[in-house]
Parts: sequence; C-alpha cells; structure tokens
Amino acid sequence: MGSRQTPSSCSKTLETLDLETSDSSSPDADSPLEEQWLKSSPALKEDSVDVVLEDCKEPLSPSSPPTGREMIRYEVKVNRRSIEDICLCCGTLQVYTRHPLFEGGLCAPCKDKFLESLFLYDDDGHQSYCTICCSGGTLFICESPDCTRCYCFECVDILVGPGTSERINAMACWVCFLCLPFSRSGLLQRRKRWRYQLKAFHDQEGAGPLEIYKTVSAWKRQPVRVLSLFRNIDKVLKSLGFLESGSGSGGGTLKYVEDVTNVVRRDVEKWGPFDLVYGSTQPLGSSCDRCPGWYMFQFHRILQYALPRQESQRPFFWIFMDNLLLTEDDQETTTRFLQTEAVTLQDVRGRDYQNAMRVWSNIPGLKSKHAPLTPKEEEYLQAQVRTRSKLDAQKVDLLVKNCLLPLREYFKYFSQNSLPL
Repeated sequence: MGSRQTPSSCSKTLETLDLETSDSSSPDADSPLEEQWLKSSPALKEDSVDVVLEDCKEPLSPSSPPTGREMIRYEVKVNRRSIEDICLCCGTLQVYTRHPLFEGGLCAPCKDKFLESLFLYDDDGHQSYCTICCSGGTLFICESPDCTRCYCFECVDILVGPGTSERINAMACWVCFLCLPFSRSGLLQRRKRWRYQLKAFHDQEGAGPLEIYKTVSAWKRQPVRVLSLFRNIDKVLKSLGFLESGSGSGGGTLKYVEDVTNVVRRDVEKWGPFDLVYGSTQPLGSSCDRCPGWYMFQFHRILQYALPRQESQRPFFWIFMDNLLLTEDDQETTTRFLQTEAVTLQDVRGRDYQNAMRVWSNIPGLKSKHAPLTPKEEEYLQAQVRTRSKLDAQKVDLLVKNCLLPLREYFKYFSQNSLPL
C-alpha cells in the first residue's frame, strides 16, 4: 500500500474535499461529509479503500504504566487526562502549545522540530517527515493524489490503536487522517479549521519575519500563474506538474521575460495577475555586460508591480536565486530590500559540492532546510565559482524544484508521474 517504498495501487481519480470543518465551507453544506466524499470519489468503491476509525479495545493495565509515547494512551484511557495536556510527539506532560493539526499538545523542543520539518519535501513530492510528530523513518504515504502527507508507524499504532500500521500496510489504498471525511480515528482528532490553525501556529511560533499563507484544500486549488525573470523555468514547473505540455490556462501559465529593462508596471499588470515571481542572477559563464546586482534591483522593481493588493488573501510567492555572484555588500542590500535572510542551497555528492545557490524567498520551509554555511564552506564555494566556467543547468533546475515543492499545498498540479527532472 502507501508506504514510501511501495508503489501506489490506488486509482488517481480520487479527489480531496475541504475537510477543515463540517460547516458551510464544505462544497455541499446540506449533505453529510461522508456522502459528499463518496460522491466526489466515484473511483472509490467499498472494497477499494479501507477506513480506520475506531480505537483498539485492548484494555490497559492501571498497575503497569508504560514509558515513552505509550504514555499517551495510558494517560488518556486510564488517568482520564485530556490529550491537550500531552505532547503528541513525545508523550511528555510539559506542554508548551497546541498541536496545530490534531487535538493534543506540543512541548517546546517538539514545537521547534515541527516548525523546522513540516514544509520539507522529498524528491517524490511527499513530505519528508511524519505529519504528526515530524520524525523520519518508514512512512505511510496518503494515496489521495492531491495530498503530500506522510505518517509514521509509531504514530498510527499509538494514537489510532495497536496494530493499525499492519492494517494500513495491508490496504490497497489508504487515505490519511486529514483527507478522510471523518474527524476522529481512535485518539487522533483532526482540529476544526486546521489550515487556519497551522497558519496561526507558524506565524506565532516561527522565528522568521515573513508570515505564511494558509494552505489551500485540494478542491479550491487553482492552476499557478508564474512570471519568470532572466531564466526560463518551464522544465521545472512541468516536472512538478504545475504546467502541462500543450495546455492552455487550465494547466497553469508561464510568462518568461529575459530583458526587463523597458518593462513598466502597465506591462506586468497586463500579463498578470501572478501567483509566483521567479528571478536569478546570470548563470556562471554567460556573456553579460551587467553586474550581478542589476538582476536583484530589477527583480525587486518587477516584484513590486506583481504584488497583489494589500487586502487580497490569495497566496503569492516570490523567489530570487543568486549563483554565488553577489558581493557581500550586494547580499546585505538584497536582504534589506527583500526583508528576509538568505539561505544557501547545496547539492552535495559524497564529500564534494556539485553546486550551490543563495536564495531569498517567502516560500515556507526554506529557512529550516539549510543550515548557515561555515566560513570554510563559504571560502570553498567561492573558489568553486572562480574555477568553474558554468553551472550544470540540470543541477540548477533540481535546486529550483526542491524550493518549489511546498507550493503543491497551494496550487493545482497535474501529471502525477512527472516529478523526476
């Protein structure tokens, strides 16, 4: 079934409803969620997908309290403690804040781990860590085609019930706890308006100056509209499924502008509106009579033209990438203009750096994905820039793709098998 190592056998015509609430935000407020889910998923028959709803009835012995995360079930079932007073990730009773997706708490260390890991994705387009506890290892993958979430064996066995991981592993098609129309599975209770709760959690607990946008439920996602400056990223967008070959506006749109010298606000407003603005300094080895700082200033100027109106609530993202060409003064200026610190993306093969780029962006997850470079690493990378005449375009595309993976939580994507670049 849907563990990361096993290919999916589930039909990819399944659609995901907006299951944040059971009120008027649902597509059809007059019909029960279970009925809506089945109507919107004609490919799912009773024997094609199993639903894990009930907690295991196995009794717990009051005389032998367990240790570790097993305490969660014991405290709730035997000691009648509210699950909001227990950290879902580690089982401690030293709760710092609420878990944003499911009823339960988070201690301070687990809160930090959750913030760092939630928007990290693997090359297969799914999250790198468990949606509940943000741990790694072997993970169950949700097989709804519009969902990117994964869950670890330990979480489902402890929070849903012992033996649940075996049941899920035997299923032909498994749909996760945030996609099912049922809000409770054992001790696992999905929060109402969990997308709003996630945004509020990130804005309040995150250390960065940029707020994130609320993630968008699959049935509300629209095709992405991209403005690409100085470099065409159509291959990257197609690999992610955001663009379809030969499609019109139904499969996403891309406007590529190589020279923006004479571009004015009226032009950008005519081409747009846009959901993503991409720009970069010139590739290494390219013949250009402009300094690297010119690209940053022009990107910032065009970005101001593309920004949505202040009252707009639609997600809007931007990303500027530097091929390690900006001077230290230019980097400080870029940080001041774009109002966020840079991170350095590294393509490391063995002990060698194959490629690296500095990135400024408001896309979630970048800040936690890459630790700051040491002075020795910086020196090595700068030497690499001086000795190499050009960067491998495909390796650059791979770095760009990894930056854009979190956008699958916001925009419609197609071509399920198109991720490898």
